[in-house]
Amino acid sequence: MCLPNGAMSRPADERPRILVLDIGGTHVKAVVSDRPGYRVRFPSGSKMSAEAMVRQLRPALRGREFDRVAVGYPGLVRRGRIVRDPPHLGAGWVGFDFARALGRPARVVNDAAMQALGSYRGGRMLFLGLGAGLGSAMMVDGSLIPMELGHLPYRKGRCFEEFVGETARRRLGRKKWRKEVVDVVETLRDALEPEYIVLGGGNVHHLKRLPAGTERGDNANAFVGGVRLWERDYGVFDHPSSAAQTAPSPRRSSARRRTRA
Repeated sequence: MCLPNGAMSRPADERPRILVLDIGGTHVKAVVSDRPGYRVRFPSGSKMSAEAMVRQLRPALRGREFDRVAVGYPGLVRRGRIVRDPPHLGAGWVGFDFARALGRPARVVNDAAMQALGSYRGGRMLFLGLGAGLGSAMMVDGSLIPMELGHLPYRKGRCFEEFVGETARRRLGRKKWRKEVVDVVETLRDALEPEYIVLGGGNVHHLKRLPAGTERGDNANAFVGGVRLWERDYGVFDHPSSAAQTAPSPRRSSARRRTRA
C-alpha cells in the first residue's frame, strides 16, 4: 500500500494518528483517530482472509494518513501475534504481517480485549462480548488480561459460548437465551469477583433488561481501546518498543538494496 511519507515527519509533540481496525465475524470497521467522524465498514464472513480484508480496506483508506495501526482480532492472540485462525472468518490470519501490509507499525490484540481497554474506568472490570461467540477480557488495576472464557466447559459437556453465542440465541429463542446470559454472567462474576461488568458485542441489544451489576458497553469503545493500545504496553506485548510488528522504513530498505547491488 503506497502511503505518503510526510506522516513520519510530523512534530514530535503531536499525537500519532492511529488507524484502528475492529475485525468481526460479520463486519470489519475502521477509524483513524484524528478523523473519528469518518468510518469504514464492510462485510467480513466465513471466507475472508487477512489479505482479502486488506485488499478491501486499501481503497477506502486512500488519502487518509495514519502513523500506527491497532488491530482487534476475533481470535487467539499471544504477545501481539495471531496464533490461531478465527472460527468465524477464513484462513490465512496466523502470521499475517499487518505492519508490512499497511506500511506502519502495528499492534494486535483480541477484539474483546481492545473493547475492554476502551471501556475501562479503573479498578477490577470484567468485559463480556455477546456476539458470534463470547468474547472476554479483564482489566485489573490498569493491566489488560485477555481471556478465552467462552471456550471453557460449562454445562452438559458444552462451553459457555454454546449457551450465549449467536447460534444459541437462534436455537433457544430470545427468552431462553436471555436467561442463559444471566446465568453465565452470574457464574463468571462469582468466579472472577469483578467490581463491575461491561456487556458489549453486537447481541447486547437483544437484552431487554441487563443482568444485575452489569452495564451496557458501546462498540465505539473498541476504537478508544485501539488508541489506548499505543499509550503504553498493558502487559500484552513482549515489551513496549519491539512487541509491535514494525514496518521497515522504505528509505532504509531501498538503501539496503543499493548496498547489496
